[in-house]
Amino acid sequence: MLRLHRLFAVVLLLAAALAAPAYAGKPYQYYALGDATNVILPQPKKSSLVLMGGGPDVDAAFAWMMQKGGGGNFVVIRSRGSDAYNPYIFAMGGARSVETLVIPSREAASDPFVIERIRNAEELFIAGGDQSDYINFWQGTPVQAAIQELAGRKIPIGGTSAGLALMGRFGFAALNGSITSDEALADPFDKRMTLERDFLLLPDLGSVITDAHFDTRARLGRLVAFMARIVDDGWAPMARGIGVDVETALLVEDGKGTRVGAGAVTFLQSVGLPQVCKPKQPLTYLNLQGQRMAGGGSFDLRNWAGYGGATVPFTVSAQAGVLLTR
Repeated sequence: MLRLHRLFAVVLLLAAALAAPAYAGKPYQYYALGDATNVILPQPKKSSLVLMGGGPDVDAAFAWMMQKGGGGNFVVIRSRGSDAYNPYIFAMGGARSVETLVIPSREAASDPFVIERIRNAEELFIAGGDQSDYINFWQGTPVQAAIQELAGRKIPIGGTSAGLALMGRFGFAALNGSITSDEALADPFDKRMTLERDFLLLPDLGSVITDAHFDTRARLGRLVAFMARIVDDGWAPMARGIGVDVETALLVEDGKGTRVGAGAVTFLQSVGLPQVCKPKQPLTYLNLQGQRMAGGGSFDLRNWAGYGGATVPFTVSAQAGVLLTR
């Protein structure tokens, strides 16, 4: 009987070990659904990006990514959270596996296993969360380099909400918390106006800063303020902005963007320097050129123009901290 009890105890210990998560004792968390062994697929011939605006995810955007990347190993990265994307994406049937890496520290962002899984991705998606985590934990680490390597190989890359914030050459880092449009327009040098540049250099987003939750959080004003700072600080002679509504995505292939989902995508382009962009003074920045895409057609990010009746043009100005559109 004693031997039987000992055998039963050993079986329980073995079962517990097999059930233990793959990241036990590691600085990261790793979840996989499906066959995550590496596969070799033909390299995509065109670059593909998904710019998603947060809120409910857009099924068509994930299906499009898998179509462009060929399926294989779909990898999701985030700094906190769960593996909720794994069953959601895997159920679409386009990937051999879906993996989630939770990378909550610079130590985790330097772990060889983490880097290997990112580099082996056929599609990479940056989840929402807090973009200041991504800057603090990933900037200047092998994770940042691995994402850039994927871009060089034309692997489809997508992001939503905080993930979207990192995809342009310029980004709102949120290192001191978020900021509303009214606050940004009232003082474009508010301590919460923390911008970053060159976290990623993705195709056709070289002059771009992005913003998510564009409609529900009324972010047109702060996007104007972000662009004013980029130009006024001398980071670029001209800035472009892309604002994506919730439950909406812009699918960009080889510089051409199409919209999917429930909302709109807004495109802005600066005109010269701001008239007034100083600390503790309301912003004045006149006549930025805007285009709103709410239906079909396509938008050429290289020529910054809509085709097939894709966009409705408008002009937006900040006048002494007040936003005016026409």
